[in-house]
Amino acid sequence: MGAFQGPKEWGPLLTAMVTPMNEDGSVDYDEAARIASYLVDEQKNTGVVVSGTTGESPTLSDAEKAELLRVVLDAVRDRAAVVFGAGTYDTRHSKHLAGAATEMGAHGVMAVSPYYNKPNQEGLYQHFRAIAESTDLPVLLYNIQGRTAVNIETPTVLRLAEDCDNIVAVKEASGNLGQIADVAARSMEGFRIYSGDDALTLPILSVGGIGLVSVAGHIIGADLYDMMETFFKSPFEAAKKSKKMLPLIQAIFCTTSPTPIKYALTKRGFNTHTLRLPMVPASADQRAIVDEAMDVYERAG
Repeated sequence: MGAFQGPKEWGPLLTAMVTPMNEDGSVDYDEAARIASYLVDEQKNTGVVVSGTTGESPTLSDAEKAELLRVVLDAVRDRAAVVFGAGTYDTRHSKHLAGAATEMGAHGVMAVSPYYNKPNQEGLYQHFRAIAESTDLPVLLYNIQGRTAVNIETPTVLRLAEDCDNIVAVKEASGNLGQIADVAARSMEGFRIYSGDDALTLPILSVGGIGLVSVAGHIIGADLYDMMETFFKSPFEAAKKSKKMLPLIQAIFCTTSPTPIKYALTKRGFNTHTLRLPMVPASADQRAIVDEAMDVYERAG
């Protein structure tokens, strides 16, 4: 078994933060700072991702993204890593965002596959390489075909890792365990694979992953951290912990994220009722699913 660690800058558990908003749709920066501190101090997160898809990044302006990064960096300080979501479907814009994050002191950038315009593998390679060359920060590739319509295929991931010293990891939410295992087996030493799917964390660890970029980490981060730590000591015990968490994780994804997790956080006392269109708040049925799963989980102890 490998050691339980991620890139030293980030650690093994990062949560892709929601963006709290006031009733008028403006960003609640004070609440963002409070959520970041809660994730680090109470939920064992070794890092947070700001302005990812869970943070409704497509609806945030560049100025809002920069202010979110500033307040989260100030709240977290040296207690955890702060990775900035710089990926868009426009390479020039992504480079601009990565450069801004570098100047502001982020600890890394995450770059999702370009969405909607569906570049081929050479286009993906050129896109990610251009982003990597625009910053000296470590870069986390984000592969999520279900949202972007394109898959970063194994040869492209390997080529990027070999050609760009600061492309150090991939967040895998493709659901393709065969591909994830292939990347783990063939990638250069030091390249890291993070699960990008809470429900598949244990299987991804079993084929060579080293950590998780989470949504559920907002409310069960400490348990997810403990489960991953346990895996490298006793996979069977980790499987039991994972089985307990699975119904709650499924509830958190009962509809498109981040709708359920923003509702779940309201139950923890955070101002996360509001989403920006085209995202909408949880329906009564969806709230009931989350309520029941959280109640069952908490009663189980």
